[in-house]
Amino acid sequence: MGETSKSRRVFITGGTGFMGSRLIAALLPRGHSVRALVRRGTEGKLPPGCEVIVGDPLDASTFVSRVSPCDTFVQLVGVTHPNPSKVAEFRAVDFGSAKAAVKAAKENGIQHFVYVSVAQPTPVMKFYVKVRAECEEMIRASGLNATILRPWYVLGPGRWWPYLLVPFYWLGELVPASRDSARRLGLVNHKQMIAALTHAVENPANGTRILEVPQIRQSVP
Repeated sequence: MGETSKSRRVFITGGTGFMGSRLIAALLPRGHSVRALVRRGTEGKLPPGCEVIVGDPLDASTFVSRVSPCDTFVQLVGVTHPNPSKVAEFRAVDFGSAKAAVKAAKENGIQHFVYVSVAQPTPVMKFYVKVRAECEEMIRASGLNATILRPWYVLGPGRWWPYLLVPFYWLGELVPASRDSARRLGLVNHKQMIAALTHAVENPANGTRILEVPQIRQSVP
């Protein structure tokens, strides 16, 4: 894919993470400019060509003045490898970083806010889902135009073990009573997520747009 007809100026939090580094590497060749917020000492983890912004993703005051002139804000900060033992971290990191991001985006007149949430409702990881749902509500209440992506589990390097569950998902989709849940909580791979995020950046929402697992999967067959 080549350069797009309209380049975006993108501010990304979580740019050194599993999805962030891959998204930056996908956006730059397409003609977009990218600024990435990182903690001091992690600058070297960013792809070449990305502008480095050093700050604390939990404290908007450390980076709010560096968001402009970006028009798109991508919020990717969150607790890695979520599990029920990380309840306090979900509140501090996932909610705290989203709150700081929304504040910075609002103060800079960001045109489009992109947020990676989680599939919902779900029978497990309920506190994690609750925090992400609260983040979604905060984004809606902000009045920002936003795209919210809701994957359940993203497959990729170091994250392949859930492929063992594919037969169960296949069976679940065959049964009418479980079909909707199996699709909503389905697996997506990292290529599909990056393609969906790239598409979201290049095609801003008007209001709030939700992309569930089936829509994320459509980004890459």
